[in-house]
Amino acid sequence: MAEFAYEVKVPKNRLAVLIGTKGEIKRRIEKQTSTTIIINSKEGDVKVTGEDPLSLYCTKDIIKAIARGFNPDVALLLLKQDYCFDIISLHDFEKNSQIQRIRGRIIGKEGKSRRLIEQHTECYVSVFGKTISVIGRTEHVFYAKKAIEMLIKGSQHSTVYRWLEKMRRNMIQKEFEDDFKNHLRD
Repeated sequence: MAEFAYEVKVPKNRLAVLIGTKGEIKRRIEKQTSTTIIINSKEGDVKVTGEDPLSLYCTKDIIKAIARGFNPDVALLLLKQDYCFDIISLHDFEKNSQIQRIRGRIIGKEGKSRRLIEQHTECYVSVFGKTISVIGRTEHVFYAKKAIEMLIKGSQHSTVYRWLEKMRRNMIQKEFEDDFKNHLRD
């Protein structure tokens, strides 16, 4: 079979997390994805090789998620078929003061905003550097990303919280209806 490869740039301060204690995390990712991970600690370059393109792509996303601040256990959720990873870049905001303000709005006082987004959408949110990243079920990531974008654009927190509560009710109702339909089929 042909071998495929990806290269990912990882901030040096996140390499230790990717490697783990005595290489535990790196080996765990390699084992679960049937890939090989080669890390250049000096440059922060990570090369992933493997024979299965889909597994390789998934491994690339897991490494990116760890690089963007996620715990490896959360990043490994990307191995599940219905989970995805999305990054919102704050590079469009030229002034660092704007980026700091936006990061503060997303996190909220004592982490309240981020926590509410995570609770209502059942997603994980990481604010790292000039990015905000989300991991969760594909349909839920859409809602988390929308709430984050609303805060970036300046919507009041109370408006976003109300919208999240409405979306949460809709998500629960949809899941209930799907479960009911599946039950009727069985």
